[in-house]
Amino acid sequence: MVTGYREILKNRFGLLALFFTLFIVFSLLIRTVLLIKSWSFLDPTIWLLMKIYGVGLFYDLITTIYFSIPLVLYLIFIPDKIFRSRFHKPFLYIFLFTTIYGLVFDSVAEYFFFEEFGTRFNFIALDYLLYTRELIRNAKESYPLFPLLIGMAILSFMGVLLIRKWIDRFLRVPGNLTQRLKQGWIFLVLPLLPLLFVDLSLTRISTNPYANELSSNGIYSFFAAFQTNRIDYVTFYRTKDNNEVFQNLRVLLKEKNNTFISKDLFNITREIKNPANEKRLNIALMVVESLSAEYLGVFGNQKNLTPNLDQLSKESLFSTHLYATGTRTDRGLESITLSIPPTPGRSIVKRPHNENLFSWGLLMKSKGYDTKFIYAGYGYFDNMNYFFSHNGFEIIDRKNFSRNEITFENAWGVCDEDLYHKSMKEFDKSFEKRSPFFAIILTTSNHRPFTYPDGRINIPSRTGRSGAVKYTDYAIGKFIREAKEKPWFKDTLFIIVADHCAGSAGKTTLPIKRYEIPFFIYSPDHVSPQRIDRLVSQIDIAPTVLGLLNFSYTSKFFGKDILKMEPGHERAFIGTYERLGFMEKGRLVVLDVKKEINLYQTDDITGEEKKIPADQNIFDEAISYYQVTDYLYQHHLNRWNFDQGN
Repeated sequence: MVTGYREILKNRFGLLALFFTLFIVFSLLIRTVLLIKSWSFLDPTIWLLMKIYGVGLFYDLITTIYFSIPLVLYLIFIPDKIFRSRFHKPFLYIFLFTTIYGLVFDSVAEYFFFEEFGTRFNFIALDYLLYTRELIRNAKESYPLFPLLIGMAILSFMGVLLIRKWIDRFLRVPGNLTQRLKQGWIFLVLPLLPLLFVDLSLTRISTNPYANELSSNGIYSFFAAFQTNRIDYVTFYRTKDNNEVFQNLRVLLKEKNNTFISKDLFNITREIKNPANEKRLNIALMVVESLSAEYLGVFGNQKNLTPNLDQLSKESLFSTHLYATGTRTDRGLESITLSIPPTPGRSIVKRPHNENLFSWGLLMKSKGYDTKFIYAGYGYFDNMNYFFSHNGFEIIDRKNFSRNEITFENAWGVCDEDLYHKSMKEFDKSFEKRSPFFAIILTTSNHRPFTYPDGRINIPSRTGRSGAVKYTDYAIGKFIREAKEKPWFKDTLFIIVADHCAGSAGKTTLPIKRYEIPFFIYSPDHVSPQRIDRLVSQIDIAPTVLGLLNFSYTSKFFGKDILKMEPGHERAFIGTYERLGFMEKGRLVVLDVKKEINLYQTDDITGEEKKIPADQNIFDEAISYYQVTDYLYQHHLNRWNFDQGN
């Protein structure tokens, strides 16, 4: 075997050995850099480090084998006359430069991606590649892109100079096709084994997500993401008999002011009745990018980043324990507009055939409201324009802003001030035609590259998240002050909620503190200041607002009115694209692929989680919520009934 390896090093297949060496070395380097960066989150032991590097090497080798296939084919079939010619050497130098540059580029990109999301490349990276305009502009505005690219090119060129002598050695040894087939066939067969028998499940070496991410290979994870954009719930998650879960859910959804319209178990439609007169108030729902609860002074932050929101918390109906359902904007929009728990894989916002769902937009439209989705960026991103336009909303996005309506913009859209000014103009239009309005306003300023207009706050633009949060708060305060001068202000509910937190990574499988977001309902003439400390979910926003308006309506929502929620019935839903969480009474159920299900004791203050023995009752509740959500979507039972207006 050793002799065979030495022979390979002496002929053209030495180029393959060089390719393997470069790939493994760079993979080892980036893993080590990311390990150092995440050291404080790991609680490392010798055994854990051995698993990280051992399993990591396994995935590095598999990834290298996959990527070597074109090179193996080339080395086998290119004739000796061409391979050994003097014209071929420059081509090999270019190949070597491109390989090193690609590996350096991947390492740098993985570092920044890990810094932002706490993971190796995954479906988020895949999503971003679909939107190259935003991706490239965001990179240019966030990092010194051109110096980085030039530096990587210089480093790659130096690498070629260091190992160019090996190229000359590979070109000297002649060989025939038969010899090359004997040496190369094994490299064409090897990829079949991992393709059939290996997936990312082997990276689950620990309950610590950072350790699992480090044991993977970023490139392998990226291509695996193609398979995780949609995950079949029944195939991969713990299930029960459909009749049983629907029966359970009907009990869980029952409230004092609602009744099911049918005895059919598979029909969860309820009649919601509020005896008081309906209030046809306007609704300005501000979905604020990445506004984690941890940034607000009212939640204990000492940096004075949110003076306006801290003051509003005293003047509003304010929830202190509301949890986002996911870690991406589209997931937050899904939960707010559809009032459903998260589904595995991509959100419904980004799935095909998501038209005419039972949504907050269509419900308000049926009540005679002007319904608008107002976005600072281009709404083709994350399929938002299609989703909202086919679920009851008129679209107002970046392309609808005239030049004189924009004072500042970056890769993701216009600044929050410009967005709110545009929103007020739209509200003026609705008021002039005496129509109540319901608008979802989605901001972008609190997003990398964290840029905003100069002179607004005492933190310079482009200096990090703290400045973006403070500018976001400044813009909200300014919006409320200017809205007070409008004739529609006194009859408007201003709702402020985050789409998700700024970060989702942590020491635990689903770090609950990474899902906690603020929620305000402000309307001095209609909503008395009140602090809600019970556990609630993003999916409860729509039913709560509809309750404040005293609306009677038929509902397919999973959420509840938090002001009418019975004691002991509090729960929340959190998740990633694979893991689904159900929180209740200080406990967290985590449903995972391969039909795994685990229970943890949680601490609301610290966010710490401790695995505890199984409890079938809470398992049944979690399974019922998630299995029914999937069933209704797959069987098109969560659609709007246009014949009945619901």
